[in-house]
Amino acid sequence: MGVLDKFKKMDTNSNLYTFLYASGMVILVAVLLAIAATSLKPAQQKNKETEKKVDILKSFGKTEGIDKAANKHRFVDDVFKKFITEQLVVNIHGDSIQGVDAFGIDLKAELSKPEEERNLPVFKAILEDGSVKYIFPVRGRGLWGPIWGYIALNDDMNTIYGATFDHQGETPGLGAEINTLQFQKQFAGKTIFDNSHKFVSVQVVKGGAGKDNPHAVDAISGGTITSTGLQEMIHNCFENYQAFFNQQTK
Repeated sequence: MGVLDKFKKMDTNSNLYTFLYASGMVILVAVLLAIAATSLKPAQQKNKETEKKVDILKSFGKTEGIDKAANKHRFVDDVFKKFITEQLVVNIHGDSIQGVDAFGIDLKAELSKPEEERNLPVFKAILEDGSVKYIFPVRGRGLWGPIWGYIALNDDMNTIYGATFDHQGETPGLGAEINTLQFQKQFAGKTIFDNSHKFVSVQVVKGGAGKDNPHAVDAISGGTITSTGLQEMIHNCFENYQAFFNQQTK
């Protein structure tokens, strides 16, 4: 008599039957979930890649038409290939590193390494007018969790062309405002070096930045900790690229 036949003949009110039935259901559900996770993984990975490309494109304002595209993945891939002409990986000394995929770099993991071991991605874009932009990822911590984004610099390695930021769990209406266009557009035209070429980054000023201050933007009202975290994020991440900035300007 087979195991299944023995199971069918068991007393359905017995503890053993209940235990075996429950165990079988748990195993079945686990197998089905594993199959589902495996089958969905390629789609999830593609969604993640597309989202990252959109964020990079946002930093220099090339996302028009994405929301209306019949095939978002293909549309984003085409736009990304059109504008991103080079993907570089550099170290803390500004030297190019070969054999490392810039797009696949996990910045969180890199920033946890000693400075000398970090692989730092750089994305180069050429716009329709021939102007060159360099896009740098940034990552830090807000009030409730990680914040991140991309900042596009002009080829003078000083003037910000555009920026985009996002967060994991900042407070709606307060710190979460970092992902709004109104906040992000303040960064365009700001510079990260002063007149003596000293690195000053960008300050996010509580109470409002002076209109003539080329290195500051207004902080988020009621989002002081997130604003401070974003300021530190930009400063700390851009410090990694100082040697690269200097090489490019020379």
